[in-house]
Amino acid sequence: MNLNKIFVLGNLTRDVELRSTPGGKSVASFGVATNRVWSDQGGQKQQEVEFHNVVVWGKMAELCSQYLAKGRTVLVEGRVKTRKWQDQAGQSRTKTEIIAENIQFGPKPGKSEYGSSQPNEKPGESIPEVNLDDEPVSAGEVPAYNEEESDLGSIPF
Repeated sequence: MNLNKIFVLGNLTRDVELRSTPGGKSVASFGVATNRVWSDQGGQKQQEVEFHNVVVWGKMAELCSQYLAKGRTVLVEGRVKTRKWQDQAGQSRTKTEIIAENIQFGPKPGKSEYGSSQPNEKPGESIPEVNLDDEPVSAGEVPAYNEEESDLGSIPF
């Protein structure tokens, strides 16, 4: 048995980009940064940052676009996928992404004396708790990634 499963807890490095495929399916992408902290042999604190590309499909993509913004904490559960293609200049390109299967939003941002700390949040509006397991999701809303059906090369990100 093989397993391709990843969990990433980090902060968004950019706002969510929401697009639609030619077939009308919602797809969103964003970056997540994670860090690792350790002490080297000399006792000096070291830090390493890793950047992850995340792709989200269907209703989950729309919710991410609505409630997530740069700097927000998020837990992503999904699988790793590496795409390969040739760019317009004929160069071979690869991109490794996390295809999200579940997203959990981090803690609600604290309010400051100046109002909301989230750019997409309107004053007085709170971010609702979202549990995608409560609603049945049809296979058409969250499609499985299939290179033959999904022309990701036509999505401009």
